Amino acid sequence: MKDFRAELIKTIPPSGIRAFFDLVIGMKDVVSLGVGEPDFVTPWHICESAIFSIEKGMTSYTSNLGLLELRHAIADYLLRMFSVKYDPKQELIITVGASEAMDIAFRAVLNPGDEVIILEPSYVAYAPLVTLAGGVPVNISLIHGDELVVDFEKIESKITNKTKAIFINYPNNPTGKSFRKDELVRFALLAEKHDLLVVSDEIYGELTYDYDHICFSSLPGMKERTILISGFSKAFAMTGWRIGYAAAPHDVIEAMMKIHQYAMLCAPISGQIAAIAALERGNKDVKAMKKEYKRRRNIIVEGFNKLNLYCANPEGAFYVFPSIKRLPFSSEEFCIKLLNEEKVAVVPGTAFGSTGEGFIRCAYAASIENIKEALRRIKDFLQRHDAL
Repeated sequence: MKDFRAELIKTIPPSGIRAFFDLVIGMKDVVSLGVGEPDFVTPWHICESAIFSIEKGMTSYTSNLGLLELRHAIADYLLRMFSVKYDPKQELIITVGASEAMDIAFRAVLNPGDEVIILEPSYVAYAPLVTLAGGVPVNISLIHGDELVVDFEKIESKITNKTKAIFINYPNNPTGKSFRKDELVRFALLAEKHDLLVVSDEIYGELTYDYDHICFSSLPGMKERTILISGFSKAFAMTGWRIGYAAAPHDVIEAMMKIHQYAMLCAPISGQIAAIAALERGNKDVKAMKKEYKRRRNIIVEGFNKLNLYCANPEGAFYVFPSIKRLPFSSEEFCIKLLNEEKVAVVPGTAFGSTGEGFIRCAYAASIENIKEALRRIKDFLQRHDAL
């Protein structure tokens, strides 16, 4: 029987995160720093609002664009938090997580062969989603030695007449790097100079620790050329609710809605109602979780540096990206050996692009107890291999 799979799909590798964590299945006593998911449960008042809505019989479809009440709440939130104004009726769409927002954004704007600049290391979905939309990802490394540096001259040298967009994610998964205003302004100048779209994934925007997050579309002249992507999974501990959103000019939202209405129809209504509660009464919860993440960040960064595995201080999200370049292992070899010998699960840097070789990603969305235990086991591992 012939192979019925599309040729394009055959060229796309499976997620490096999933491939690694298939190894973890069935293992006992594993301490995991691998999952990019808050270990907090969704605050009860958010859950309660969804439960109450179900009790009232609110189990129907919603508008393709999402509940208007939620779109109003998001518009109010973006204005209050990030000083950017969106029309809830024409410039916002509710999606099944931020992942769907990215998918339909690329499909809505890319023609075959259009190029999208992506900064690496980057979340595993970005380049495949560009490819699936018919575009061509152009990956540019942020890594200079053990540091993360944005080389704007290098980015500009990669812009061609086929370049349609620059994709940015900040704070970043897997590195925790964010961008200060001067860096964002330079991205904006590139976008204006070369008439480019900017797709900005700001799902971790609420989780910055040392300075306030600046929404890219709030910069002068950028709202008209930005697709802002965000959601509720990370800051509000609502990963399983699958509620995201995109904010963009009306014509782009309409194009995205065409795809969304045929592929998804609408996001789950109970999740949308929960999201309204999160925006209206969840600020206290976000502040508490953020405070705890900052404590964990400080502990894990100090721990890796004490082990002589250089670890830059992440500015946001809940990931660190320590260097293992001084060790006689590739990133994948290190992670497999660490898992088998010490039962500590971390992710190879190569899961986030080839430029991640020599690094590992560790999520500190885990208890302080588990973080300390993982660091203790990593120390034992290094001692066993004469690498302290």
